[in-house]
Amino acid sequence: MNKSEAQIRAINHFNGPCQVIAGPGSGKTTVITHRTLSLIRDHGVSPSNILVITFTRMAAGEMKERFLRLAAKEDTAGRMTGEAGRVTFGTFHAVFFTILKHAYNYSAQNIVREEQQREAIRQSIARYQIETEDENEFISQLLAEISRVKSEGINPDMYYSINCSETVFRDIYRDYAHMLESNRLIDFDDMLVYCYELLSKRPDILKAWQNKFRYILVDEFQDINRMQYEVVKLLAGKTQNIFIVGDDDQSIYGFRGAKPEIMLNFERDFKNVMRIKLDVNYRSTPQIVNSARRVIEHNIKRFKKDIRTVNATGEPVDVRNFQDTIAENSAIVDMIRREVSAGNAAYSDIAVLTRTNIGGRQLMGKFIEYNIPFVTRDSIPNLYEHWIAKNIFAYIRLAMGSRSRDTFLQVMNRPKRYISRDMLMEEVVDFNILKSRYSDRDWMVERIADLEGDIKVLERCSPLAAVNYIRRAIGYDCYLREYSAERRISEDDLFAVIDELQESASQFNTYDEWFAYIEQYTEEIKTQTAKHYGRSADSNAVTICTMHSAKGLEYPEVFIIDANEGVTPYSKAALDEEIEEERRMFYVAMTRAKSRLHVYSVRERYNKTLEVSRFVKEILK
Repeated sequence: MNKSEAQIRAINHFNGPCQVIAGPGSGKTTVITHRTLSLIRDHGVSPSNILVITFTRMAAGEMKERFLRLAAKEDTAGRMTGEAGRVTFGTFHAVFFTILKHAYNYSAQNIVREEQQREAIRQSIARYQIETEDENEFISQLLAEISRVKSEGINPDMYYSINCSETVFRDIYRDYAHMLESNRLIDFDDMLVYCYELLSKRPDILKAWQNKFRYILVDEFQDINRMQYEVVKLLAGKTQNIFIVGDDDQSIYGFRGAKPEIMLNFERDFKNVMRIKLDVNYRSTPQIVNSARRVIEHNIKRFKKDIRTVNATGEPVDVRNFQDTIAENSAIVDMIRREVSAGNAAYSDIAVLTRTNIGGRQLMGKFIEYNIPFVTRDSIPNLYEHWIAKNIFAYIRLAMGSRSRDTFLQVMNRPKRYISRDMLMEEVVDFNILKSRYSDRDWMVERIADLEGDIKVLERCSPLAAVNYIRRAIGYDCYLREYSAERRISEDDLFAVIDELQESASQFNTYDEWFAYIEQYTEEIKTQTAKHYGRSADSNAVTICTMHSAKGLEYPEVFIIDANEGVTPYSKAALDEEIEEERRMFYVAMTRAKSRLHVYSVRERYNKTLEVSRFVKEILK
């Protein structure tokens, strides 16, 4: 590929700060690898004085591999034999941990394992007697909040948790910090914090590392968080030989603390910055590039760009609106089968992109039904293993005749009936015996009798009618509202689960049929994910993944599904900066496509009318 004038300017840059704004498909990896080679070959920089930072181990490995291939190809005189391998390629965490290892004699044994983190939080949950429906999910949410507090340098006493009370969060945070300290352990966020503190307080150590890393290159700079940036600034020092490559329009990791304004304000921290724009998209057709540009131009806080392409004209972006998800999924399956059977595409040419990791769940079921192989780049939770589904199934199992204590415990106080576990002494529950133990409280006897009556009603219901009865007549929806208020979690998220479950139930006439399907679905999902999860791009399988996971990838054909308000942009996005990040995510999804792009939306879901996403309207303007 012939290099553009902008690419050549970036590759040949030598001293001082340089900001490369690299649009989608603009060859940024080519620029980084060739610039690294140029420093060594053309400017005599020692390879050991060059640091290339990426955000993932995979990206670091791929970047290093491409650089070494390039060095071997260009080094016809053999002058760099063995030298090129001395360039440091690594993630922020790997580089910062290396610095800590030298200062504190840390080893891999000092890095806390995930199971240790989770056990520490689990013990705190027990200590403070916190009730939760899904303990594992709650632990994950708390660890994510702890990570945010650390990476953004927030005082935990000034942080307000979205998962529990402020007092409880602070207690859990202190317990977790004490566990780490008492065992001389650090987590990934500590690597950043401790490294910053070390370099700030020890000018001698800082000077040594500045002498080591005289030239710093940072890939995907738009994803940097505040603490990472502060350390990089320290390492760059007075020479300011920092070369950053990124695209503010692709900053989509706000939930990890990434702030696009760091890139936007780069010139405030570094003097005489050379700014270079890579504005040629070598990946996509003009139709895709122009449609994506119409969307992203609605963002205010961004560098203005005029992205163009040298590729030949292609097909118009395929924008469609379906009645519901069933019709949308059927259309996708039909199109994929038709294209593959006609030899116009391989399964591996196609990606289906969703806003969240549950967005592709129903489509996966459809793929299984039609034997379409797929790769999942995300951990997609099984609907039928969600705690809400388990509660509904427990009611149904009671209706099918089960009287096991465990099944009864699952629902006896969902909604609250104030039945005590201590009253269930036998492994098999007998309603008459249970009522007799409350003989001194008529109101409790009445509640137990009502539950018994509800179970008898459920005996005669279809799966759909049963879910509807449990939600409305028994009061499970009210229970979910109370639970979401107590836990400070989104009511919409909980109702999305039970709505999806109800839609699944509508496709079956009997409980036995529904449960047989669930068993088959669960087994096949396990088989498919075990077979395909994490497989290389060489696998002949359709990729189903989130917009986040698709970043950095490309496919000949891309489907963006469920392009509706409340999905993309996500319902939780309210502030202007949140909407802008949602638009950037949609832009990233669109620009994964090389030749064909389909953007699909639906008119209704779960009997609720949905509006087409504003981003779709922006495409069509």
